[in-house]
Amino acid sequence: MRTTRVSFIIITLITVVLFTSCLDVFKTKSNIEFIHPNLHIGHIVKKKSKGVGHVKEVSLIDSISEILAKKGTLIYEKKCVSCHKLTDQRIVGPGWAGITNNRRPEWIMNMIINTDEMLDYDEEAIIQLEDCLTRMPPQDLTIEEARSVLEFMRVNDLKQVHRKDGAIKY
Repeated sequence: MRTTRVSFIIITLITVVLFTSCLDVFKTKSNIEFIHPNLHIGHIVKKKSKGVGHVKEVSLIDSISEILAKKGTLIYEKKCVSCHKLTDQRIVGPGWAGITNNRRPEWIMNMIINTDEMLDYDEEAIIQLEDCLTRMPPQDLTIEEARSVLEFMRVNDLKQVHRKDGAIKY
């Protein structure tokens, strides 16, 4: 009789523990938002990376330089279009819609002209590589050419998502 009672108590305790562990009421909510398996962001807004490379500061004015944007369009059509769409859809690399709102201009330019080091050492570039599964090959562009591509991306963001340069704030 005593073994039956002890067994009943143990089974009841196990049942209560299992039952309560499955209820959301007893779970504590995390302040961490899931972004990627290796990147969690809580209430603290992490400052956007400028990347790894020679570009440390890019000064942007609100207006678009049509000359730079046209040069950037030509470079995009020659070197980028086979891997990057102007929408948010991925071909090989990520789509470009909204990129200036998600990445700092320095990061974008460093990714264009310093691709290998970015993919080896920059946390955001490494996570992007894990998502895309294909390394971006070096494009052998100058800083001036990369700046033109950036200006073209700003124009594209205005067309695709109706705003640009949002990443500068962070």
